[in-house]
Amino acid sequence: MKIAIVGWGLEGQSAYRYFGSEHEYLIVNEEPRNDFPKKTDKIDIQFIDELRTPGVTSNVSDLSYLKGIKDCDKIVYTPTVRKNLEKLFPQNDSFWQKATTNQHIFFEEVKTKNIIGVTGSKGKGTTSSLLALMLESAGKKVHFGGNVGRPVLDFVKEVAPSDWVVLELANFQLYKFPYSPHIGVCLMLTHEHLDWHPDIDDYLEAKSNLFRHQTKEDVAIYFASDKLAAKIATYSKGKLVPYYRSPGARLDSHGNVLIGEEPVKIINKSEIKLLGEHNLQNVCAALTTAWQVTKSPEAFARVLRTFSGLEHRLEFVRELESVKYYDDSFGTTPDTAKVAIQAFSEPKVLVLGGSDKGLPYEELVEEIAKSKVRHVITIGITGPKIAKLLRTQGINNITEGLQNMSDIVAEARNHAHAGDVVLLSTASASFGLFKDYKDRGNQFKKAVKVLT
Repeated sequence: MKIAIVGWGLEGQSAYRYFGSEHEYLIVNEEPRNDFPKKTDKIDIQFIDELRTPGVTSNVSDLSYLKGIKDCDKIVYTPTVRKNLEKLFPQNDSFWQKATTNQHIFFEEVKTKNIIGVTGSKGKGTTSSLLALMLESAGKKVHFGGNVGRPVLDFVKEVAPSDWVVLELANFQLYKFPYSPHIGVCLMLTHEHLDWHPDIDDYLEAKSNLFRHQTKEDVAIYFASDKLAAKIATYSKGKLVPYYRSPGARLDSHGNVLIGEEPVKIINKSEIKLLGEHNLQNVCAALTTAWQVTKSPEAFARVLRTFSGLEHRLEFVRELESVKYYDDSFGTTPDTAKVAIQAFSEPKVLVLGGSDKGLPYEELVEEIAKSKVRHVITIGITGPKIAKLLRTQGINNITEGLQNMSDIVAEARNHAHAGDVVLLSTASASFGLFKDYKDRGNQFKKAVKVLT
């Protein structure tokens, strides 16, 4: 069998491992990489020589790198590449009968029905990680992957019928996806990824596939305070369970986290290690979901007392001269920057800006104007736009144009006072100055750690 692998990232490489060396391969990618396998009589590789525009894949105009994939017996594509494929192959083309993704293969081959899928605009990684840890703490065998963790084809053969699977599912993976998990969880939805989707309706249409194919035996969990999440949950034929409202997990006036129609106290928010009021939403989403599987209050509380969050999500880096430095590089939208700012009562020095995702910054700037922000460093393509909006609000303590992370961190240190927080939460994607959000966060942490 000849297999085309379209996109040589984590998922493409996982598909290559899954199918094994006995097949022929045509590996295609939008740009050259240094980790391609060696070309042989069984492995051919195609890519575009020129540097592509920074951003999510599917933004190239030269589609010649896809030549020959239709002649293969099977096409496994990375979900972000789908927009390119749709330009070449109409929906009724025979191509799509052979085309698949890692997620399609996983849902078709996995031996358990106990699959939980978590989506939303932000908080998916934190919520799904919390959920997996809670179920493990309660004694369940759990496999964790999807958009974070392990690629799904790396563990699909390990899953037993009684095991549980927790998947973080991004909009790209849900786009025109024909399967839904047994338990779907939708967090807050905002305008996101409009550099890939033509409009918000296309984005929400993708998200709705989390619930659209559920049966009456399934469960749809959603953020009760979010109209968009509540709306797409109604696509489910299963049981609808809100969180932040009874019977799901919610907070009482004393800060106790309760769950169930007959309230059971799990923990007080003062005992939760995660920073930020926004993370209470993620806690309640994870608790509500875990409660559908097993009711183990103390097991869940143990996790909440110890879990401090994921890398690049409000991650504490160090304290120097009574100034605390935090890496929130994963936050790539104005909304995530807003909640990061709200997580700290201390005066702040902010690093904002990057590549443009087509999102508005007005509400973020209004939040900055009413917050304790001492200084703002704006970087990247969106930097001038953000700086201009800040000045309309009377904020002039701005540094513009820095391109090197060491210089950015040094400038932040120069403006920070004892008791302040330096916060990298850029409200923008990372492309251009950095390879991705991980590279940006790692460079920030490295620059902070070498300060003396």
